[in-house]
Amino acid sequence: MAPILFLIILCALPALVVPIHNSSAGGCAIIRPPRDGGIRYRGLTQEQIRSVRILPVDYEIEYICRENRQIAGPKVRKCLPNGTWTDMTQLSVCLLQCPKVWTSLENGRVTARPPGPPVEGTVLHYSCNSGFTLEGRNISHCTKLGKWDAPKPTCLYDRNYTGKKKLYIGALFPMSGGWPGGQACMPSAQMALDLVNNRSDILPDYELELIHYDSMCDPGEATKLLYDLLYTEPIKIVLMPGCSGVSTLVAEAARMWNLIVTLDDLEQRVKEAGIEISVRQSFLTDPAVAVKNLKRQDARIIVGLFYETEARKVFCEVFKEKLYGKKHVWFLIGWYADNWFKIKDPAINCTVENMTEAVEGHVTTEIVMLNPETVRGVSNMTSQEFLGALMSRLGGKNPEETGGFQEAPLAFDAVWALALALNKTVAPLKAKGRRLEDFNYNNHDITSEIYRALNTSSFEGVSGHVVFDAQGSRMAMTLIEQLQGGSYKKIGYYDSSQMNLSWFNNDVWIGGKPPADRTVVLEEYRLLSQKLFASVSVFAGLGILLGIVCLTFNIYNGNVRYIQNSQPYLNNMTAVGCMMALAAVFPLGIDRHHVNRPQFPVVCQFRLWLLGLGFSLAYGSMFTKIWWVHTLFTKKDEKKEKKKQPLEPWKLYATVGVLLAIDFLSLMIWQIVDPLHITVEKFTREAPKEDLDVLIQPLLEHCSSEKMNTWLGVVYGYKGLLLLLGIFLAYETKSVSTEKINDHRAVGMAIYNVAVLCLITAPVTMILSSQQDASFAFASLAIVFSAYITLVVLFVPKMRRLITRGEWQSEQQDTLKTGSSTNNNDEEKSRQLERENRELQKIIQEKEERVSALRNQLAERQAIRNRRQPTSGQNQNHNAPPPASQTDPKSLLPPPGYPNPTVDNHSLPPSFSNSSSLYPADSKMSRNHCHNSQIPLLYK
Repeated sequence: MAPILFLIILCALPALVVPIHNSSAGGCAIIRPPRDGGIRYRGLTQEQIRSVRILPVDYEIEYICRENRQIAGPKVRKCLPNGTWTDMTQLSVCLLQCPKVWTSLENGRVTARPPGPPVEGTVLHYSCNSGFTLEGRNISHCTKLGKWDAPKPTCLYDRNYTGKKKLYIGALFPMSGGWPGGQACMPSAQMALDLVNNRSDILPDYELELIHYDSMCDPGEATKLLYDLLYTEPIKIVLMPGCSGVSTLVAEAARMWNLIVTLDDLEQRVKEAGIEISVRQSFLTDPAVAVKNLKRQDARIIVGLFYETEARKVFCEVFKEKLYGKKHVWFLIGWYADNWFKIKDPAINCTVENMTEAVEGHVTTEIVMLNPETVRGVSNMTSQEFLGALMSRLGGKNPEETGGFQEAPLAFDAVWALALALNKTVAPLKAKGRRLEDFNYNNHDITSEIYRALNTSSFEGVSGHVVFDAQGSRMAMTLIEQLQGGSYKKIGYYDSSQMNLSWFNNDVWIGGKPPADRTVVLEEYRLLSQKLFASVSVFAGLGILLGIVCLTFNIYNGNVRYIQNSQPYLNNMTAVGCMMALAAVFPLGIDRHHVNRPQFPVVCQFRLWLLGLGFSLAYGSMFTKIWWVHTLFTKKDEKKEKKKQPLEPWKLYATVGVLLAIDFLSLMIWQIVDPLHITVEKFTREAPKEDLDVLIQPLLEHCSSEKMNTWLGVVYGYKGLLLLLGIFLAYETKSVSTEKINDHRAVGMAIYNVAVLCLITAPVTMILSSQQDASFAFASLAIVFSAYITLVVLFVPKMRRLITRGEWQSEQQDTLKTGSSTNNNDEEKSRQLERENRELQKIIQEKEERVSALRNQLAERQAIRNRRQPTSGQNQNHNAPPPASQTDPKSLLPPPGYPNPTVDNHSLPPSFSNSSSLYPADSKMSRNHCHNSQIPLLYK
């Protein structure tokens, strides 16, 4: 990946909004607007303008005029600390404007007095270029009516002229503003023009003339001046801008007029070098927001393009935001003063110590602007001779106080490069029947020839060897310096013409090495805990083993009547489905720790099919049992008839097959239409515990598809309804007793558990999908518990019954043993009756013992009463009922079908055998005691 370059282009422009204090102290009173005009109050609303009376110090107002009128005099006034406005000695009036077409003259020049826009009182002086003669008045006045008092003159070509023809160069030199570089660059360029015009071997038929304006290093002002340069005569063949903001503007506009501009495009160069400009930030007056944005963007390598005054503001904010040190490196313009960061600036609130700490280690680059060797170049001047001549032209001004003094050699050589290129263009144009003076803004051929000649120029100048690349950029020696310990040290040179870097290896970095161009982000995949995977896999494996045991038991005892009455084939399906679901636990825990990325989609499909088909087999077979029990035994009017009807097994298998087919088709459609693939979920970046310049990017792989939520909604909806219906059917059939499906109550219990676990697990796993361990643990344990519960509930009771009761014989074995061929239901009923008969015999035995005890008690009581009666009572026996021997013996027998009780008469007292003496007919005893024949026996 290409390195990242953070570019911050910070421009110095005046503030647009200032605070307003309604105070009479330290401010200026509002002044009246000019006639036919008004005043623009910056940053104030109409309501504030009506209410405020005093404006603060440094506040600026701007005069505006009505349509067709132009301001004459100061356009902007500023409030001074003494309570007055600037330039109050000059009036600002709105005057009618005369047509601007009079202010330009083809092949000539127009001088306005006073300078400025053509308004009432403006006088224009006309003159023609060399080789042309003026036709018409050479002067014109703008009247109070907004009209010129004379027609516009013309310049006619003088065929008899044999002198030099003029070629004009337009220039926007910043004589003031943020970087007043034109103070030295403009005299240097004029000095080069004078030398060129005095050479007979360079452009002998032409004379170069410089037309320049002060751009004030302001893109807004430069826009207006550029318009004047292009739309006023004469035509300029080349533009020379200064100041980076103005140069960018001119470069963008010049291509529309086929003009040559000397500008090096930084962004284009870094792109060609494979460097990425990650972010651009700019500011007007306060760089705080821009610096904060750089920090938020994790800027590491930052190029700052701003002037010295703004650099102090920037690095004060850099100190506050801690955007310096071992993780950051700043590249700055190299023509600042060596102590620029130590200069006290009232515009910042940082100390010198703060600034020194913030700027330590930054790197500066600048073109070697003065040739260090004593070589006479194309101008026949050495670099030292050039400096002497420039000082003479500046009139003895202090070089350190003259803007652009260091850059002056570049402006000098730029004019020489242009002159040599134009000189080289004359011959090719003449061969095509054209001349340099034929240049206009629509002529592409002349522009192409000049550009080609400029790119092939190569000469020795006062700034060093001058050569241009294919894009027209100056290829010069670049000096690289680094601030080390508060002072600049040269750490290398770069010769762009030779593509050679001379590095001194004396660079010093705070962290011991150059910082990275970005925070290194290490991708780290979140993998499943192998201990958790192993633990759950053991449980799943034991569950599969349990399923095999249950399946083997069910198949081996398939001929046992009790197993047959539980629909063993459906139970076999349940066991197989449970084992498939348990087998799905293994691919559910497989991730990139076990398989490569290309094989992961196969694992995803394997999970889906095992879980889907396993659920259909296990739950579908149990659901089928409950469904058919509900169908056969819950309708009251048909209950008796349906109980008598035999259950056809093929209907049960068909129901399971339908459920299985639905799942199979849905999974097949899902796989074909929207197959599963790997998606990677990104989490918030994490910082490592160690003090490293890296961040950890956690990643988690998921099995997903384009319409994952739709497919899950369909599957979960269908399965959820099936689970709820299973719970309802299990509840409805909880009291049903049938031998056709004798384990439906156990099936209902299994359905309860499976349904509850599934209904809880599905939404919870979706919520926990971003937590791999929790999601796997919850889903896999739900599968394991569901399978275990199902296998235990369905098969363990059957094993226990067969083991404890010994009902291992099959139907054929019972047939051979008994010689009968009764069906399963009759045999079961016979066994039930035998058990009931045994229970009744026990009850009868208990009742007989009770009767014997009652007879003994009765005999004892009767004997006691006989001893108490007088002997005379014995004569009354003649009226007693017949003796007991004459009583019907059948009255004391038990009901039919029960064994007769055996009573030992010898064990009874004698009076009990002779009942005639015990029951006199008229005695009171006969009313209070029962006769033997009248004692009832209660049997169940």
